[in-house]
Amino acid sequence: MSESDNPFLHASDLPYELPDFRRIADEHFGPAFEVGMAEHRAEVEAILSNPEPPTFENTVVALERSGRVLDRVSTVFFSRVSAHTNPAVEELQARIAPQLAAHRDAVALDPRLYARLRDLHGRRHDLGLDPESLRLLERMTDDAVRNGAELDDAGKARLRELNAALSSLSTAFGRHLLADANASAVHVDDPARLDGLSSGAISAAAAAAAARGLSGHLLTLVLPTGQPALASLTDRALREELFRASVERGARGGEHDTRALVSELARLRAERARLLGFRDHASYVAADSTAGSVEAVAGLLADLAPPAVANAKAEAVELQAVAGEETLEPWDWAFHAERVRRQRFSVDTATLRPYLELDRVLHDGVFFAAGQLYGLRFVERDDLVMYHEDVRVWEVFDDAGLVGLYGADFYARDSKRGGAWMNSLVTQSRLLGQRPVVMNTLNIPKPAGDEPTLLTFSEVTTLFHEFGHALHGLLSDVTYPRFSGTSVPRDFVEFPSQVNEMWSLWPEVLTRYARHHETGEPLPADLVEKLRAGRAYGEGFATTEYLAAAVLDQAWHTLTDEVPDAEHVQEFEARALADAGIALPAVPPRYRSTYFNHVFAGGYSAGYYSYIWSEVLDADTVEWFTENGGLRRENGDAFRAAVLSRGGAVEPMAAYRAFRGRDPEIAPLLGRRGLNR
Repeated sequence: MSESDNPFLHASDLPYELPDFRRIADEHFGPAFEVGMAEHRAEVEAILSNPEPPTFENTVVALERSGRVLDRVSTVFFSRVSAHTNPAVEELQARIAPQLAAHRDAVALDPRLYARLRDLHGRRHDLGLDPESLRLLERMTDDAVRNGAELDDAGKARLRELNAALSSLSTAFGRHLLADANASAVHVDDPARLDGLSSGAISAAAAAAAARGLSGHLLTLVLPTGQPALASLTDRALREELFRASVERGARGGEHDTRALVSELARLRAERARLLGFRDHASYVAADSTAGSVEAVAGLLADLAPPAVANAKAEAVELQAVAGEETLEPWDWAFHAERVRRQRFSVDTATLRPYLELDRVLHDGVFFAAGQLYGLRFVERDDLVMYHEDVRVWEVFDDAGLVGLYGADFYARDSKRGGAWMNSLVTQSRLLGQRPVVMNTLNIPKPAGDEPTLLTFSEVTTLFHEFGHALHGLLSDVTYPRFSGTSVPRDFVEFPSQVNEMWSLWPEVLTRYARHHETGEPLPADLVEKLRAGRAYGEGFATTEYLAAAVLDQAWHTLTDEVPDAEHVQEFEARALADAGIALPAVPPRYRSTYFNHVFAGGYSAGYYSYIWSEVLDADTVEWFTENGGLRRENGDAFRAAVLSRGGAVEPMAAYRAFRGRDPEIAPLLGRRGLNR
């Protein structure tokens, strides 16, 4: 294959350098990785062998400019791995992951790099750098130390081995989990057993079965423990079957069992942390976060667990009364909670769904709020092709003109991992002259034929949440790609996305998008009030299941040398939950270890606490927006200037204080979740 035939080897000539998916084929990835790594090595070698004394331009800026081919192929490839994989992509991922780890180490552990950075760092206040450039130099130097630059040769050799192994293991975890999740989907031959599901959900189950060449219906699994159908299915035996299919993922033996991977990942992460001078992996992660320490994380979780568990136990008593003589089991919780919600607030999922049609939620809800706050306009570009026919693209404008591109991949499919996320295909950078191209990916069941896509309110909230991440990428205004968009500490990155959820229930927004898909009638006012009231119901369960997952993450990653083997993974889980006082049989963790993709295949290892940590900032910020008039352009401009546009170019809590005028307060979070003590 000639270089001219490989679309990754040259910058795309499409708008905003959007990858040319019309030309990209699976066979382009491997050669592009090879060329990209070789080119990057040559660029770095030229920097490090430069006989001239190190300067900010010939070292730091040159490093920021390097690796363009590798960046282009990596962003597309790993988007495909998550959202539209196939055996060829998975095979290449398994082969390329350790090679990429070795490539990163070859750069990071070169003593010449650290020598140049250390020289510049020692003279940093004499270089006349602007604040963003100074921060870049400081971050690069800190990263070099965190990446092992100060290890001796034997330590560096072992670090390379560990990084390669960890890369391969996390790749394997994601691959096995996707395969097991697909294999665990529940096949239903008798349509009567689907009683309670909406027509749209039944249609989606029929389409999922047909896509696999099966008769009847297929209940596919979403990533968390709780499956949406559990709130509606009247067939208790089917609820139990679906629940067990969910919690047994990765733990039923066979080729896709993930327990050995969990154990080995925890063990090797602990060894790497010790090698780098940290007590454990969680300490390594916390040192580069806004939390700052494992003790700060543990303190927050310990403070929140008792009131959350107390609320969950009170909810369980109420649900047991509704369940009658049947013992309340975890597969019953969502079903009976939905009944209580209907009885108390006279609203249920089936009642709301006709008012929550996807396109209307997107245009008259998500986009409308972004327009009011930030002056954004969205124009769909049907001419721009993405990696799958379901992916849509919008060009984004503001008062100053062009902003970037926004892509959305809404529907679930077997080639996509579970969950919802944001990623960038092109990152904003004034240095490189790049505008952002960002993606949101969800897993909404796709209805058959021309039926409308009707959402649950949970899916609406998820869309607003992920779009908050997209705004963080779209509104980035930094010089260096290292700081673009969501390039902030893990426990800060969820802050803007969680703030954006507030607009899903803001009156001016809700009245625009919550309209009946057939009649156009708005959601009745009484249902609006009951929806708001009903949102507060069940916070005991929601907080407890989340905290249980965060506790498991911390438990695995505060281990030092005694790591349980595969046979004792579930035993370790049970002990960790019990020790934290958060072991409730009817309230399982949002993720169990064997399908905890966030921490064993994603970027959240020792960082799942980030959601609640960020929610402290989020709840405090929601209070600020509310006190200052809500959906106003002045408010959006203030948030954009202080937080969204700055990415990692400023210290995160400094950005928060610049916006809020003070440090965050926890009281709004406690009130929101009913955890006032």
